[in-house]
Amino acid sequence: MSAGFTGTVYAAEKTKVQEDVEVIEVRGIRASNKANINAKRFAVSVVDAVSAEDIGKLPDSDVGQALARVPGVTVGRAFGQGSSVSIRGTDPLMTLTTLNGQNVASTGWYDQMNVDRSFNYSMLPAEIIGGMEVYKTTQANLVEGGIGGTVIVKTRKPLDMDANTIYGSVKAEYGSISEEVAPEISGMYSWKNDDETFGILVAGSYIDREYLRVGTEADLDWDSRSSVQPSSFLQEQERTALDATLQFRPNDNLEFGAHIMLLELGADSIGANMYIETDTNWGEGPSACQKFNAAGVCTLSVTPESATSNVFFQNWARKGEMTSDTFELNGKYMGDGFTIEAVAGHTKAEGGTQMSANFGYGWWGDKFSQIQWAGTVDAQGKQVSIDGRDMGFTQEQLDSSVPTSTWTGIQGPNSDEETYAQIDLDFDVDFGAITKFETGIRYTSHEFEKKQYNAIYNPDLENDFSPEELYSGTMKLGYDEWTIPKANLDAMINGTLSLVDKFAYSRSAYGKIEEDNLSLYGMFTFEGDGFRGNFGVRYIETDVTSSGHVIDNSPADDLAINNGWSTSVQSVKDNYSDVLPSVNAVFDLQQDVILRFSAGQAITRPNYDNLFLSTSSGYPDDRVGNEEITYGNPGLLPMKSSQADLSLEYYYGDGNLVSATYFVKDISNFIVATTDYNQQIGVQNTELGKDDWTVNRYQNAGGGSIDGIELQINHAWDNGFGVNANYTYADGAAPAEVYTDSIGVFTESSKHTTNLVGYWENDLFSARAAYNWRSEYMIREYGKYYGNRMHDDFGTLDVTLGWNATENVAVRFEAINLMGEDDVQYGAADFGTSVKPALQEDFPAWSFKGETTYKLGVSFNF
Repeated sequence: MSAGFTGTVYAAEKTKVQEDVEVIEVRGIRASNKANINAKRFAVSVVDAVSAEDIGKLPDSDVGQALARVPGVTVGRAFGQGSSVSIRGTDPLMTLTTLNGQNVASTGWYDQMNVDRSFNYSMLPAEIIGGMEVYKTTQANLVEGGIGGTVIVKTRKPLDMDANTIYGSVKAEYGSISEEVAPEISGMYSWKNDDETFGILVAGSYIDREYLRVGTEADLDWDSRSSVQPSSFLQEQERTALDATLQFRPNDNLEFGAHIMLLELGADSIGANMYIETDTNWGEGPSACQKFNAAGVCTLSVTPESATSNVFFQNWARKGEMTSDTFELNGKYMGDGFTIEAVAGHTKAEGGTQMSANFGYGWWGDKFSQIQWAGTVDAQGKQVSIDGRDMGFTQEQLDSSVPTSTWTGIQGPNSDEETYAQIDLDFDVDFGAITKFETGIRYTSHEFEKKQYNAIYNPDLENDFSPEELYSGTMKLGYDEWTIPKANLDAMINGTLSLVDKFAYSRSAYGKIEEDNLSLYGMFTFEGDGFRGNFGVRYIETDVTSSGHVIDNSPADDLAINNGWSTSVQSVKDNYSDVLPSVNAVFDLQQDVILRFSAGQAITRPNYDNLFLSTSSGYPDDRVGNEEITYGNPGLLPMKSSQADLSLEYYYGDGNLVSATYFVKDISNFIVATTDYNQQIGVQNTELGKDDWTVNRYQNAGGGSIDGIELQINHAWDNGFGVNANYTYADGAAPAEVYTDSIGVFTESSKHTTNLVGYWENDLFSARAAYNWRSEYMIREYGKYYGNRMHDDFGTLDVTLGWNATENVAVRFEAINLMGEDDVQYGAADFGTSVKPALQEDFPAWSFKGETTYKLGVSFNF
């Protein structure tokens, strides 16, 4: 059966635990907390729950941020939204997210994103979720794949709700940086017949928001000269979600169901960057730099008004989209002393960049050469300080004409797809303390595929565009919010497409991973006077096929980068299997005091990036040493963890809790890359006349460990006030050789994490202030260009005010990141490591201005 809870709690039938479970109607902050604590108390594993305060009302309007309130959970934010979840100091890639207990396909919109197995939470609106459960320990009947833990996202079912339940919500969102108002609507209708044998539920959500990020990026230019880049990123985020569930229960023993979830996120974006040189004037004249660090990057530069320097400005336009569609059928039969459940479904995600374009301006133009820099750039701290001229400019100051950059024009579609089927059987038994035996079998067929098509431009067409064609309105640039022309995304994309003769398939960029996964489990549930638990084992078997083009000296076609790669697709196969034991036990030391112990083994499968036959970059290129190829390995084993938990929990009063947990994980089979330089692979760069490559190969090697503590208190007073507080210490050590930065810490792992939530509510009003803080953590993404950065410690204060205007109508105001905390990232690698110089010696690589978001909404519920 599905490991989890139905409504508030799932517990075995005919047991004392079931008699003790209090079924809670969730409405309001305190009731939501009480439901979460009730779920934790009566679970056998180490589980934390997030319950909606009411229909359509998670505690936070961002799914990721709602999870971040759970002890031991941290959330990575990307493009203004919670996007990834880390549990107890592990890499987000070690967190498995399921939808009602099954995998959900996920991909990205950006062609330079890492290709991994993580779920993108930014696609999931909070309004259509009934609740979430975070399993921090393993259990035989849980889907394998999460060393850090498993997040089960739960949707609502019509037979669990009153007939003709209607929910609707209208919100307006305003960002302090974007200064735009965005509409958001959501709704739900649930119906069931008088006999309560058939029901239909339909829910939906839509938001159209403009996200603007402004700040400073600092890097070397393309000739390895020091520079800083005031930048902006403007994205039109249009998200649509639809959820539908059918239930048919002809009698008390038999039930059938169907579920559909359709998610779509439009992610068209405009990027704006200005390159300000901090050393020489693009290689000319004397240096303006007064101080360099050990990596040779300028950290203090003064450019006087008497010797101004040229600047380069560019716009990126990208059309991107991602979808995730899930279809599922399920059935359940409860007999005399046994239960059979079956589920089959299909989930598919599509995404990637649909088209990209680039337009650049410099000192070579007829007008833009007027834009000159003078001032001081101080990069000695964690944030770059730019003090000088206002570098804003108008559309009239752009060159009279500008070409599109013909080295761009890339379509990068990818897809993620899984078909699954599962059968579970539960048998009541009487073997002394053993009261139940559960067994099941699950099969999945999974496929991830990535492609790339490069534009072939028609040389007979004139590559010449005017600013009037390409720009409309104004936008902000950089941390100081200089005013610049706003790129017209459609005009830039369509103008570039007008010059394209055709798109050619890139052989070297193609990759497909196919996995056939079989798992079987057996689990016994036991119970006695003052104790309960389960123990079991899960067997997994995976066949992996990696397909792509290999090097066989085939000639190039329309694309020079196809030179050397085979015209046909080749495949390499491998397989692995494993046995994963687990045990969970709960001891009632006193009526309200619980001692909980768990131990087991878990796996996380290799990322798709590690399995592709090969990926290449910097070819063909006119720069010596840029050619690099990485060979994947479909024979890689999954990372494996042996882990244990011990917790003491005290439940008192009406839904109050104090708890302390110790956890430890010992992780083996890390995946590392070995690197060889100046290798001949059989492909010659025709521009340089050399076959000289840097070659990377993946292999399993080394291990790491994490141990730590979680402390939690939830207390509510009778006067409407309450507090929730938790602290997590996670001490992780990963093999440094896994990472190019040679820093032996897990990705996105904070050593210290804390939450402090205070609230008050009565029948009419509610108020909540929630502060979340985490210590510094490493971000690793997008290969060498964006690279590996240390994110400075980050704290955010969110405030929510509610008013129940009537029994059925509620008003809600939210202020997110009320203190406007900046997003600060710096290069933490030592001098001489493999990362680029701008990510070494604590150089302030990225800094983005903190935005406060305000939301005002009205909801009704009948």
